Amino acid sequence: MAESTRRVFLALWPGDDVATRLSGLATAAHQSCGGRQMRRDTLHLTLAFLGDVAEGRLPALCAAMTAVRGEAFSLRIDRLGYWPHNHIVWGGCSSTPPQLLRLVADVREALAGAGFAHAGEAAFVPHLTLLRKARPSALPDFTPIDWPVAGFALVASTLSPAGPAYVQLAAWPLA
Repeated sequence: MAESTRRVFLALWPGDDVATRLSGLATAAHQSCGGRQMRRDTLHLTLAFLGDVAEGRLPALCAAMTAVRGEAFSLRIDRLGYWPHNHIVWGGCSSTPPQLLRLVADVREALAGAGFAHAGEAAFVPHLTLLRKARPSALPDFTPIDWPVAGFALVASTLSPAGPAYVQLAAWPLA
């Protein structure tokens, strides 16, 4: 019998205040772009997507992430964009903090060192998916959202017709 797996990724997860503001931004974007708005409880910024990982390998994954040392930082979500190839409206930053780039590099290095493959872009593009299946005529203006980032998380994803459901499996603080 095959070992059960979990569909997992590593991500920055906003606190309640930032999640509420990001959800408000998604609502404003939805008014001009249509599509399917991401739920407040699903908003996140993916550091690395691993896909299906055997349940028995999750402790090794957590151990690898324990070795990642990063610095807390502030992320300013100050721009909206649209990817026409997949009809996604996203929120991002015009200037990526060096601490975020270092964190992503350290996470990827720890994953590789522990024998975990991850699906990712050669160049990391920090973004939060706000809308799927969107067709924007224009993207709304908005007040930038400052996000104090103090840690990252391992999250399991379950897909359904109603959209994804996420469960945080572990989290690690940043110094």
